[in-house]
This record gives sequence, structure tokens and C-alpha cells, in this order.
Amino acid sequence: MKFKTLLLLFLFSAVVFSQKKATKKIVSPKEKFVSELMAKMTLDEKIGQLNLPGSDDFVTGQAKNSNIAQKIREGKVGGLFNIKSLQKIKDVQKIAVENSRLKIPLIFGMDVIHGYETTFPIPLGLSCTWDMKLIERSAQIAAKEASADGINWTFSPMVDICRDARWGRIAEGSGEDPYLGSMIAKAMVQGYQGNDLSKNNTILSCVKHFALYGAPEAGRDYNTVDMSKIRMYNDYFPPYKAAVDAGTASVMASFNEIDGIPATANKWLMTDVLRKQWGFKGFVVTDYTGINEMIDHGMGDLQQVSSLALKAGIDMDMVGEGFLTTLKKSLSEGKISIKDIDDSVRLILNAKYDLGLFTDPYRYLDEQRPSKDIFTKENRNEARQMASQSLVLLKNNDKTLPLKKAGVIAVVGPLGNNSMNMTGTWSVASVHEKSVSLLSGIKNAVGNNATVLYAKGSNLDYDATFENNATMFSKSLDRDERNPEVIRAEAIAIAKQADVIIAALGESAELSGECSSRTNLAIPQAQKDLLNELLKLGKPVVLTLFTGRPLVLIDEDKNVPAILNVWFAGSEAGDAIADVLFGDVNPSGKLTTTFPRSVGQVPIYYAQKNTGRPIANNEGKFEKFRSNYIDERNEPLYPFGYGLSYTTFTYGKVLLSSNTITSKAKLKASVDVTNNGNYDGKEIVQLYIRDLVGSVTRPVKELKGFQKIDLKKGETKTVVFEIGIDELKFYNSDLKFVAEAGKFEVFIGTNSTTQNKAEFNLVTE
Repeated sequence: MKFKTLLLLFLFSAVVFSQKKATKKIVSPKEKFVSELMAKMTLDEKIGQLNLPGSDDFVTGQAKNSNIAQKIREGKVGGLFNIKSLQKIKDVQKIAVENSRLKIPLIFGMDVIHGYETTFPIPLGLSCTWDMKLIERSAQIAAKEASADGINWTFSPMVDICRDARWGRIAEGSGEDPYLGSMIAKAMVQGYQGNDLSKNNTILSCVKHFALYGAPEAGRDYNTVDMSKIRMYNDYFPPYKAAVDAGTASVMASFNEIDGIPATANKWLMTDVLRKQWGFKGFVVTDYTGINEMIDHGMGDLQQVSSLALKAGIDMDMVGEGFLTTLKKSLSEGKISIKDIDDSVRLILNAKYDLGLFTDPYRYLDEQRPSKDIFTKENRNEARQMASQSLVLLKNNDKTLPLKKAGVIAVVGPLGNNSMNMTGTWSVASVHEKSVSLLSGIKNAVGNNATVLYAKGSNLDYDATFENNATMFSKSLDRDERNPEVIRAEAIAIAKQADVIIAALGESAELSGECSSRTNLAIPQAQKDLLNELLKLGKPVVLTLFTGRPLVLIDEDKNVPAILNVWFAGSEAGDAIADVLFGDVNPSGKLTTTFPRSVGQVPIYYAQKNTGRPIANNEGKFEKFRSNYIDERNEPLYPFGYGLSYTTFTYGKVLLSSNTITSKAKLKASVDVTNNGNYDGKEIVQLYIRDLVGSVTRPVKELKGFQKIDLKKGETKTVVFEIGIDELKFYNSDLKFVAEAGKFEVFIGTNSTTQNKAEFNLVTE
């Protein structure tokens, strides 16, 4: 009996031991390295890793003596941002890895938003290509160039959904639609990071601004955001989640508040949603002084807001140094725990490990790379191609475009001969003077086959203060101080000699972008007056519209024969615009944000919901007791998905492979698209779905698919989309992601106003 008892005890112990052995956690080399490093770190050194100061006070030559250099030696800096120069970065990294106690390398960030020195169209313009391979390639080239100059972290992509053109940072995002925005977010992350962050031509991405930053009240930057959670999850969260799913290494907190709590201290947002619901494994950085700014929000003093941010899930403090100066005290007072600090330190060190910096802290500092990787002819050629694909033809009466490379061409307007503004907002690494102006691009295109004349015609606006505020960061328009009538008369005299007039008008580069909110969305009055005088000449006028946002163009749409929206097309802008103006490239861009008829319509977007009193199709006539304006139509001037071509496309009927779909069975929706014009062209075929009956109100249309196709003139292609249950899901009032049984409509057409549709039913088991 005793023997049996001992045997049973032995067997039980063996089982327990084997279970423990089987469940023993396998520690990766990264976990082991980081844990061992953290065990050696002092509290000050740990907090130092969470500190991201700016580099404004640092230049080569001050490396050994500046205040920031001393902090690096003491282990009180985790990274720096916006240093441009491989040699400067090398000098700073040398301090960290040769003169600090633990020799922990720094990470170096920069606002590489739409290219490095080779600059691509502003993100809103780039989104109008609807070409994910092209967009991913732009990020890949940006990463290659930035990394060649020592940068290994970018504060991009910005994926904030925006439906209010008053907000200047709409220029920096991908428009109004969560589906398209999600696709672009994924492409950008993949382009920056590739499949191996340890390669020295990839960089960390940072999706921003988490969250909801693109919906500020009154369209005013940094302002309060207030919306229901059901709108957050259905309309605004998807692009952030797509970036997380794509593996973004970092996330940036937004400036705005959410449910009364600033995002920088919002634990529900940073921990519950981002980490627990979405499984984000990277680190979170504040925006510029985001922690300090919570004092003005009314959240407490610097010590209070710093501890709130850390406990909410913020890992790195940009510029404010609230972590650096207060966390030690908060720890001693029990307001935070050492685990709170350690959790964030581990994430920062993980990122440095992934970049391979512990293996070789100088891996991004190859002195041979800048000359062969930055602003190369190959990169610029690709930028030119991307730019030409981003332009959107808004109007083309009487086939005014394409132009002939002959006769006399007058380029008139303050944007016509200004390379400094071609790259648009947030082009901090661009060498603006190397950009191709519109005038240069046109001259390059026509060579000796035509005569090209130029006159400025007007300043940006009559108001000098307004112009000064809209031309910051070395992006002057060289204001002409002469009498406006004299400047205009000079241009009219030039235009009278021409066969065709190209009016280069619109916004300056910094009239959209951060802190460039507007209440008036018209072209500035000085330019409108110039355009009106040009139109009186009775000659063909082409408006090349420079803008970083949707503008109100009622007068221009009514009176100007042709309008080409060129956004801010990047370092190769002039050549790319000329490619389209003269027909070497057939325009194919489609709007990713709605253009209103009046600023009073904003926020305006295609995926609206019906009210209980929707307006009927009454050609803009006012109806009492209906949801309409007394002084304006409801519909926009140019809808989401809109864009013309030099050729014409016709669509056949939408055909379905089945009129029923289940949770397991998909259906196919197809349509024949024919190019029946005189040019080869590209068409972006768009698929929208409407859920006709739901447990919560649903939009009148939602983009759920698109394909960009090439069609030779006279050619027909059948475009097929597959629709499954995932395309029908949404977040209900319980914030559950569901698809509900019932009837749906599927639309396929050239833009969001299409009524080319068919119906099917979802049957759930």
C-alpha cells in the first residue's frame, strides 16, 4: 500500500512537472535582451527613454556642449526628431552610444509625410489616384530616401477622416471615406516598414492622430471633438485599426478631447481600444507638447497630466519633458507604479531592437547612400508619374483640353512661376527651389513648338497680412507691392497676345495644412477678380487649381471652360501638370472628398443618412418641412468619387451571380465598362452598398470596393466584384460588428452619385 502511494505521488509529481515544463514561456532573443538591459537601468535612465525632445537647438558643432547633448550623455533622451543631415545625426548618435553609461542608441524621427527630398503630391492629392500599389511605392521611396539620411522613424501616415473642408489638415489625410482611408493606411504602413524593419532602407511608421482629430467643431484646428461611439467605430476608427492590423510600429495621440478627456490622457482610447480590442503591440507617442497642453484643457498641473498620460497608455513624451521632470516624484508619491514606467520603456527598447540599432547603431548612417538614394532621377520620374495620376479634371467644356503644343500660351497667376509652393504643406525635407514650377513644366513640354508668356496678374490676396500667414516656412509668393490694378493690367496685356490662357490660381501651400483653418472656402478675391478679367477676353481659359482642400467653385464652374485640380503635386509638379494639360497623360484622378457648393453645407459627405423627412429629387427647389436649405441646394458641386477624363466611359447594367448571400456563400457583382471616346484611358470603377433596413440607421451609400482599369478606345471590359458578409458588417448600438439579415442594394458606377444598381438579400442561419 505504501509503495502504491509513493508511486502515485511520483506519477502525480511527474505530471505536474511536465505540465509546468510544457507551459514554461519561451523567451525570444529580443525579450531576453531588453529584460537584461532594463535590469541594468536606473530609474532616471528608464524615464529618459520616454523623452523625445525636439532638435531645434542642436546643430553640428554644439554636439559636445549643448544642453541636449548633456541630457543624452546622462541617458535622459530616447530619441530626437527633425534633424536633417546624416552628419548631424551621426554626431548625436555617437554621443549616445559612446558617451552614455549604457550606450543605448537613439531613434531619429521626422515628418516625412509625402516624400523626403523627392516629394509626392500632398496626401489628399495622392489619395485621388485610388492606386494602392502606387501609394505604397511612394512610402517605400520616402523610406529609402529618409533612411539614407539617417532617419528611422516617420510621423506618418495621417489617417484622420475629415468631412469638413474648413479644417486645414484635410490636406494631410486621405479624405472622407473609411473604406478607402483604410486601404491607404495599410498601403502606407507597408511602404514605410516593408517586411523587415532591420533593413536599413525601412523606417518605423507612426499612424496619427489617434483619434478623431479630423472632426473638430467649427472646422477649427485643435478644437473639441464630440461624437457618438457608434460613429467613431463605423466612420472614424477604421483607418487607424487598418494601420494597426498592418503592423504600424507606433501611434501618435491627437490633440483633441474624446468624451471630455483629452486623447493624451484617455485610457479608454489608448489602452482599452488600441491595445485590448485591437491588439496593438507598439509604442504611443504624444503630439508636440501634447501632455503640457492638457493643463489648458483643465486636467491639472504638469505633474498631474504627466501621470494621467502615462497611466492612460502614453509611452513617449514629445518635447514637453513632463515625463522627464515629474515621473520620479509621482512614483515616490504612489501616483504611478514602476510597472507603468517599465511597460513603456520596454516598448521603446523593443522598437530600437527591431530597427537593429543595438546590433549596429550606425546602420542608418552610411555616407555613401545619400548621393545614390536621395532625389535621384529615378525617384523623380516616379514622382512625376504619381503626380500626373493624382490630378482631377473637374470640368472640360467643348474639349478645351488637351491643349496643342503650338501657338501662343499665356500662363497667368501667382502660382504660375513659383517653385517654392509646388510641394504643398508638410514638406519639411523638400528642397523647394528644386521643384518644377508650372511655367517651367509647360516650357519643357512645348519646347520650340510654341511661345509661352507669363504674368503674375495678382498677389495671393489683397490682404498682405492674410498672405503672410499663408506663405510661411520659406514658401513666399514674392508679394508684388504695386497697385493691384497695375499688376492685373500687365497680365491682361500678356493674355491678349495668347491663343489660350492657363490661369494658375488657388491656395498657397500653407493656406491649407496645420493651423490653416478657413471660414471662406473661395479662391481669394484678388485672384477671382483676375480670373474674371481673363474670361472677358473671350479666349479659352484653363484653370489649373492649386489647393489642399475642397474649395467653393460655383462661379468658376459656371464660367470657366476647363478646370484641372492639380492639388500640390510635389517636386515634379510642373512637368506632371504639363503632361496632363497637353494630353501626354489622360487624367484619371477621382475626388476622395466632396466639394461643397457653399461653406454653409459643411460638413458634407456622400455617406449621409436619410432623415425622416428626406428631400425628394426636385432639382434643387425648396420644399417646406423637408430637410433642405432655403438658400442653397442640398447636393454638392462635385461629389465623392468624381473626376472626368479626355475620353468617355459608359456602364452596362449591374449583374449579380445570385440574389441571395449567406454568411458562407458570396455573390459576384459585375458590370461592363466601355471606353467609347477617342483616347485610351483609366477608369476607377466604384462599388457602393446600401443596407436598406437595419437595427440602427444606415448610410444611403457606402464604398465597399473599387478597381482601376485601363481601357483602350473602343474597348469593353467586364469588371467583377465579390461581395461577402464582411462587406455588409457594421457596428451596431452595442458596438458589436455584425451583419443583419435583409435587403441590400449594390451600386456600381463612375462616382458616388451613380444609380446603376441591383438588389440582393442576406439570409442568416
